[in-house]
Amino acid sequence: MAFAIGPYRFPNRLVLAPMAGVTDRPFRQLCRSLGAGMTVSEMITSRPDLRASRKTRLRMDHRGEPGPIIVQIAGGVPQLMAEAAAHNVANGAQIIDINMGCPAKKVCKVDAGSALLKDRVLVESILRAVVAAVEVPVTLKIRTGWSRAQNNALEIAQIAEDCGIQALSIHGRSREDRFQGSAEYRTIRQVKRKLRIPVIANGDIDSAKKAEMVMDFTAADAIMVGRIAQQRPWIFGQIDHYLCTGKKPEEPTAEQKQSWLVSHLKNLYAFYGEHQGVQIARKHINWQLAHNNSYATVKPLLMQAETAAQQLDTIDAYFNDCHRESYDLAC
Repeated sequence: MAFAIGPYRFPNRLVLAPMAGVTDRPFRQLCRSLGAGMTVSEMITSRPDLRASRKTRLRMDHRGEPGPIIVQIAGGVPQLMAEAAAHNVANGAQIIDINMGCPAKKVCKVDAGSALLKDRVLVESILRAVVAAVEVPVTLKIRTGWSRAQNNALEIAQIAEDCGIQALSIHGRSREDRFQGSAEYRTIRQVKRKLRIPVIANGDIDSAKKAEMVMDFTAADAIMVGRIAQQRPWIFGQIDHYLCTGKKPEEPTAEQKQSWLVSHLKNLYAFYGEHQGVQIARKHINWQLAHNNSYATVKPLLMQAETAAQQLDTIDAYFNDCHRESYDLAC
């Protein structure tokens, strides 16, 4: 079953969570190819003095991606947020997403991300400014509140709908929780019951059965998958299969995992250039392979590789050894 934001209808109800340092263009492309129906850019600062930096320019690069192009912006000054939204729309964004969910200290200390949840007046000012600045749909991502004691997601959600926000994503933790403990979904269910706009549930969705449980409990229009996608980007296809058929999804073969990983690494090299691409590839390799018992023997070689050829040759040798020794690559 699909869901829509404004004029855009997505092929399923599965969203890749925007994650700074993770969901760059190559990773978004990988997850879309493996079943994610919707992806969102890494958080882009609203500061105009940083727009020319290489980091920001790469985060604004969406060449080759299927639409709609969704760009997440962050900041705490309404006028700057409005200008950032307009700037990104002028550069191809088809939906603007506002970040009021990031719990990182460096974001919150400048009164951005989830720190904004402390100030409902500022929240409303930012939302109204951004919605007025662009003609494309504007969405919002929040947490349940600044702290467990200040659970104001329902109030913020109602403000968002009143300001013209067209979809709301909620992570089932407060800023105080960061990523500790377990996400709670009761708040998301309460918000969904009050709003008319689509609600996307986020937090600890790490399997097909968990996805079904969260959808059933919250009645959310879609679910957002985050950290588990770093380890298992094929989880989107597995969840989609389970939701559509009710049948347990099969684990990809070692050959499929190797093919997807190698393709992704080559995309990283092309996007960042070989030197930086090799460095960035290391964390993606670790995410996908670290849970395999056999990985420890080859990790030093992969982390010390300085060229794309060295990394790819080592990956090929690793998978070949695993085939030969019959290691379980699905663990």
